[in-house]
Amino acid sequence: MFTPSRRGGAGPPLVCLHGFLDTWRIWELVLPALERHHDVLALTLAGHAGGPPIEGPLTDETLPDAVERAMDAAGFETAHLVGNSLGGYVALKLAARGRARTAVALAPAGGWAPDDDSYRELLRFQRGLLDMVRAAAPHAETILASRESRRRATRYLTVNYEHIPPELLVHQLRGVAGADDAPALIEHALQSTWGLDAEGIACPVRIIWGTEDVLLPWPRAAIRFRNDRLPHADWVELDGVGHCPQLDVPLETAQLILGWTATS
Repeated sequence: MFTPSRRGGAGPPLVCLHGFLDTWRIWELVLPALERHHDVLALTLAGHAGGPPIEGPLTDETLPDAVERAMDAAGFETAHLVGNSLGGYVALKLAARGRARTAVALAPAGGWAPDDDSYRELLRFQRGLLDMVRAAAPHAETILASRESRRRATRYLTVNYEHIPPELLVHQLRGVAGADDAPALIEHALQSTWGLDAEGIACPVRIIWGTEDVLLPWPRAAIRFRNDRLPHADWVELDGVGHCPQLDVPLETAQLILGWTATS
């Protein structure tokens, strides 16, 4: 059920990186459009359901290192990088290493102000969510059979949800339960400084943020990026959109990604 990646399409290489507790399938609604223009590698991050296990001590470089190994195995010296949430932060870390032709980050993690510890509340919420989802996962199909339950399952991710296939939501719920290294990732994130060598990013960067994001609220969760790290990036606000634009408004998100990759 859970696989480490999907590769499809033809053209310049493009790598998609999902957020915390997700899998590569979070990109499923935009992949057909992206694959018409790119050789797309959608990866599951290390420690997540289907992704490679985390070996050794966790650092801020653990996830980027694993993505670099996957890019090397795919023959991608550089690629257009697209990431959401935690995956957006990882994409920016890789851009600072010179692995990106362009970077598109959808609500990337790590952008809150240095004195803002609200992200700790989010991490504690996700830690509690893990226990609830693991108990519910065996009954995922039944739980998500109704429209109301699908709304509850997506309320932290999207504003629009009725177009999302129920099977994809079942998969994602089970993916949360199958993220074996999630507790360790949360504990590390609570101690992390979320460092980023922004001066090392030489490629064009586009930041996309939904104004209705309840996990990383706009603009509070973007302050460090806007003021200090990436003030010269191309900033796109999506009115009435939640934390995962690729699920919420897939057509518009695909257009924003392709419009940016075409610049380089």
